[in-house]
Amino acid sequence: MRPEHIVVVMGTHTGVGKTWIAVELIGRLREHGLAVAVRKPVQSFSPGDGPTDADRLAAATYESCTAVSDPARSYPLAMAPPMAAEALGLPPFTVADLATELAWPAAASVGLLETVGGPRSPVAADGDSVDLAAALNPDLVILVADAGLGAINAVRLSMAAFAALNAPVTVVLNYFDPSDDLHRRNRLWLEADGFDVAVDVSSLVGRLT
Repeated sequence: MRPEHIVVVMGTHTGVGKTWIAVELIGRLREHGLAVAVRKPVQSFSPGDGPTDADRLAAATYESCTAVSDPARSYPLAMAPPMAAEALGLPPFTVADLATELAWPAAASVGLLETVGGPRSPVAADGDSVDLAAALNPDLVILVADAGLGAINAVRLSMAAFAALNAPVTVVLNYFDPSDDLHRRNRLWLEADGFDVAVDVSSLVGRLT
């Protein structure tokens, strides 16, 4: 069963804070009375580095970690997931596998899905994060970017990957500081490019309600 709204969260690159944004957005949506379920269809990680992305996401929605991310798709090796699977001697998997394995609870009005890495980061043997998003026909894609140096280049390159994706994309400048001149200028420049830019998580709720 598909929730009323599907939201895909991805970053311009690894470590930009997409899980933090996802967790914050879950909280804001719940404050507005929306039932939210979250999924991380595949993940890879370094054992011993603490909670995984799926652990953090599960804590935000009070779901089990195994509901958020299938243990069979959690690879304890810090590589792109299809590479990690190969290095660990595990079977390859496809974008279609990840899409069909998704199971949403019937009560969820918003299904939030977090990908891995950047838009062109491999998520499966035959596709990347954009391919996975396209398979889900999302109502909104959230692209998390750093607000500081490199933001314009990273966002422009990432947005080019969404050209064939039939979904609105909102750029979120993470850790935006309104008193930082560079952050303000990056925002204005990206808006002049025609991108929908948000600088706080609360404003994202309005894109869905």
